[in-house]
Amino acid sequence: MSKKTIMLICSAGMSTSLLVTKMQKAAAEKSLELDIFAVAASDADNQIASKTIDVVLLGPQVRFMEKQIEEKLAPKSIPSAVINMADYGTMNGEKVLNLALNLIKGA
Repeated sequence: MSKKTIMLICSAGMSTSLLVTKMQKAAAEKSLELDIFAVAASDADNQIASKTIDVVLLGPQVRFMEKQIEEKLAPKSIPSAVINMADYGTMNGEKVLNLALNLIKGA
């Protein structure tokens, strides 16, 4: 599998940085080479326009943006989902990583 890019969106881009770290650790344990990063909702459009992204995950606090993000990603056929609140709250990097990988496989 070529290197895949996973973008997480949250309200300020801060709270997901810990989750990104946990996802990177889980990816390393599976010997997966992934680019995982978090952005503030205000910067999401710029990132979608300028980067090659394979999947977008939204933090529970920005779930209200789901429809609008789906519409922006549709022309590029990029899958997206809202991160489960329990997985986000417990910072379960492995579960969130598996969500992203399953979305990439299904795309």
